[in-house]
Amino acid sequence: MNSNEVEMQKEYIKKIYEINKAKNLKYYILTMGCSLNENDSEKICGMLEEMNYTRTDNMDEANFIVFNTCCIRENAEDKLFGKLGEVKKFKKQNNAIIAIGGCMMQEKHIIKKLKESYPYVDILFGTHTLHKLPEDIYNKLSTSQKIEDILDIDGEIIEGLPIKREDKLKAQVTIMYGCNNFCSYCIVPYVRGRERSRKPEDILKEIKGLASEGYKEVMLLGQNVNSYKGAENYGFAELLSDVQKIDGIERIRFISPHPKDFTDDVIDVIAKYEKICKSVHLPLQSGSSKILKEMNRKYTKEQFLNLAYKIKEKIPNVALTTDIIVGFPGETEEDFADTLDVVEKLKFEQVFMFIYSRRVGTVADTMENQIPEEIKHKRFDKLKALVESQIEENNKKYIGTIQKVLIDGTSKTNENTLSGRTDSNKVVVIEADKSYIGKLVEVKITEDCLWYLKGKLANALRK
Repeated sequence: MNSNEVEMQKEYIKKIYEINKAKNLKYYILTMGCSLNENDSEKICGMLEEMNYTRTDNMDEANFIVFNTCCIRENAEDKLFGKLGEVKKFKKQNNAIIAIGGCMMQEKHIIKKLKESYPYVDILFGTHTLHKLPEDIYNKLSTSQKIEDILDIDGEIIEGLPIKREDKLKAQVTIMYGCNNFCSYCIVPYVRGRERSRKPEDILKEIKGLASEGYKEVMLLGQNVNSYKGAENYGFAELLSDVQKIDGIERIRFISPHPKDFTDDVIDVIAKYEKICKSVHLPLQSGSSKILKEMNRKYTKEQFLNLAYKIKEKIPNVALTTDIIVGFPGETEEDFADTLDVVEKLKFEQVFMFIYSRRVGTVADTMENQIPEEIKHKRFDKLKALVESQIEENNKKYIGTIQKVLIDGTSKTNENTLSGRTDSNKVVVIEADKSYIGKLVEVKITEDCLWYLKGKLANALRK
């Protein structure tokens, strides 16, 4: 079924290419949300480019406009509806096709609003039907009918879709889809479906292909990446072990694990192999055991701390990062103090902080004791001040050290300097010749600039 489906979509790609080949058509894509959405967008781009569409960053010249949506936070909806207000004129101006995909398309109230308020949208496709975009476009071009291609059941894992990656050094590789955890604040299990893991051989084949193309780093992706189950007795630790054997791949990262599935064998594999980065993202969400229970996170404050201490003990110089939600329903000052306590104790390398946002369809949306916005923002600011003071303190330990840095390009703020990341995922800026781009080099850290470090080139380790 899988290979037949891909072959059928490739036939649609050929048909659309024939329709488009004499035309100079451009597409614009806006990706909202997480790394999984970014990876999905790379597949959308791969399919569109094989249909003879060329990418543009200017929406006003696009003939095909696609929004790949996220529904984790409320402002994503505001962003989508704001953009849809802009694109109406391009539909008339360029005879543009407007398509919307991604997680938001799995929400019935969003689909209803789109049909009622934005009738000029041409194609709606969900998370389980992304692979059918060529067929949807062909049907739109052939019939001029509006296309709605959304499944409420879990989709199959489709292998072999075209993919267009912008980055030529670092690649994202999805190893599993969906989520079984049903955290009370999260809509993901409802829009991404249950957990489905790719076969190990398919993942390894993809990464070997990336290595042959010159990629140096892979980021393994999953909603709960360490819940991966490729086969009986083959889990995430075994996959990590096999990926690190692939010649040409210098670095392996992964996101985002769940603390409840962070088993000893995974910790041991990270500690054992040099290629696996010593940077672990461990989402806390709250430091209060009471709030964690309300969130359905399946661990307590003490269990999280014990896990973090074990990781720090077994993996010397590990950099821990985390996610924290401020202002979850029912969060008291005492609960928030527990969160600050965990941050004080663990001194995370980085904290991704979010103010709780109600999502229709989640358990937390129906909870009483919703926290007033003013209190949420005060707590957020307090957490932010603590985190920034810790980052400043953490950065001091890098000064004077030699770090291995994968140089991935010129600095975003200064084209005369290069930037890259350490094993612990710290951004480092150096002055060096552009020939060093794509190389893993030794850098002596000389200066701390809060969100990045400055350094001087020591010597190239390997090409």
